[in-house]
Amino acid sequence: MVSMAAATLACEICGEELLPDEMKTHFLLKHIENDMDCPLCSLSAVTFDELCFHISAAHPDNSPVAPPGRLLSPDYEAAKNGSDCSSGTAGETKEDPDGPSSAGEPALVTSALKTQNTEARRTFGRERPEDDSETVEPPSLPRDKLVKLACPMCSLVCSSYPILQEHVELHLQEQPQGSGSCHCAPSLSPSGETRLDCPMCSLVCSDSFSLQEHVELHLDQEAAMNSSGSRGLDLELARQLQEEENQRRRREETKQEKEEFKKLQRQFGVDGSGGYCRQMERAMERAVTKGLMSPVEFHCKKAEMMETLASGVDDGTTRTSSVVRALHEYYQTQDADCVHVWLSADTDHFCSSVGDKGWGCGYRNFQMLLSSLHRLETYAAILQEKTVPSIPQLQRMIEGAWKEGLDPQGASHFNQRLLGTRAWVGATEIFSLLTFLGISSRIIDFHRPTGPADTHPLLFDWVRQYFSSSTKLPPRLTSTSLPPLYLQHHGHSCSIVGLEQKRNGKLCLLVLDPASSVSDTQRLLSRSTAATAVRSIRKFPGSLKHKQYQVVVSQDVLSAQERQMKISNSKILCAEKIP
Repeated sequence: MVSMAAATLACEICGEELLPDEMKTHFLLKHIENDMDCPLCSLSAVTFDELCFHISAAHPDNSPVAPPGRLLSPDYEAAKNGSDCSSGTAGETKEDPDGPSSAGEPALVTSALKTQNTEARRTFGRERPEDDSETVEPPSLPRDKLVKLACPMCSLVCSSYPILQEHVELHLQEQPQGSGSCHCAPSLSPSGETRLDCPMCSLVCSDSFSLQEHVELHLDQEAAMNSSGSRGLDLELARQLQEEENQRRRREETKQEKEEFKKLQRQFGVDGSGGYCRQMERAMERAVTKGLMSPVEFHCKKAEMMETLASGVDDGTTRTSSVVRALHEYYQTQDADCVHVWLSADTDHFCSSVGDKGWGCGYRNFQMLLSSLHRLETYAAILQEKTVPSIPQLQRMIEGAWKEGLDPQGASHFNQRLLGTRAWVGATEIFSLLTFLGISSRIIDFHRPTGPADTHPLLFDWVRQYFSSSTKLPPRLTSTSLPPLYLQHHGHSCSIVGLEQKRNGKLCLLVLDPASSVSDTQRLLSRSTAATAVRSIRKFPGSLKHKQYQVVVSQDVLSAQERQMKISNSKILCAEKIP
């Protein structure tokens, strides 16, 4: 407020005393254009307009009813005469020599004006002292100008400060206490009833209690939505973590499967590391490295090996001839504990060499079988060459059988390729090879144990029926013209060349194993060591405890038509299961 002292006026903002003519210039230069400080908080270094906006926005409860604004047209006489308010429209502007004023812009109250209303009111948040009842007449203003004071809360324009003060106080009385906005301000319906608008939707309530309950429903619904959204996010996160765990497990399983598959490839010789020839070369290279073989000897043996492989005939270094004939001679004079002995046709033994050690047992057993078939007149017509093929040559023969259509499933298993690998062969490959040569054969599958302690007594009974074709009481020693039996179990194979029956009725197989060395097998040929050597080839039921055994038996020669029928039927090989 402005207090007058003699012919000077005191600035309400800074307290400086100036002449009335100098007050306007002082007010514009010192307080409107210069920086100002907020009287209610620590805000400083702002312009007058920024200060007005700050007080109305940050201190709505403490802001003045009509904050100082821009002086539109100071005319003290018009204000003194108490001109009535002239209503304006929203957005209406009126021309003024000192500057335009809009209805939405706070009106400047000149510091020279002083209301005669002695009631306490707020000015920048300060209460006017109640004892300040002195009325000070403001200086006279030019009469050719009209004061236009715009209401800061609506579009009304007043012509005097007291009228504007009372008008703004009506706004404040209608506004709910403690509310910074008019969203929930009550309004009157056409019938005169109080209407409360919901600040969150378009619902209109008749009393504050109903409005409060309604707004609380909004808040509860929003909280529930946030809660459900949180649960949804947690569920999505849990699913994402589970999916990542499943992917990690699948990657580990895939990696483990690949490693196990590589191990199986190495075990079965299909890992691309080379076949018989390459393994033989590596063995000789290691011998040279250890000083067991000279370089000259290495090259000589390598040349011999290449020449033998080119011919396709086994070099005979692992062959022990006429082993079954030596057994026949042994049983004629010794081993009185045997009641009956059955022997196959004469057979040569082939043991594994350094070139096929660990994987060549199937090929070596076929060489034993072929050496026996060469001695039988039944098969002489189709086996005109009396030589035994080498292992690489046998691999070529099996590939030839596959090309003719034999055992397509087995061919697919080996990817149509055996030569140059260390792949194991089993009963089905021996069956295909015999059929390829024109020899009829069968596969007998003892697919599960049939005796105590996982033994196979039915296998022993079947072998006895194979060798003892007649029902008459056999002599103690029987040498048959039957080829040996190819016996396969998981991981290994051998050849059955005979059968013993003890006095207590027990049966014992006589088996030639490719794992036996040449020196061990040759002990069967000497009468002095035969008794000890025979013990190593006996296999009692307790020695055969694998879950499954397969026997390949050669029967007869196939005609061209029968051979073609066998090839057609081999698309799905079927074994005779016992039991």
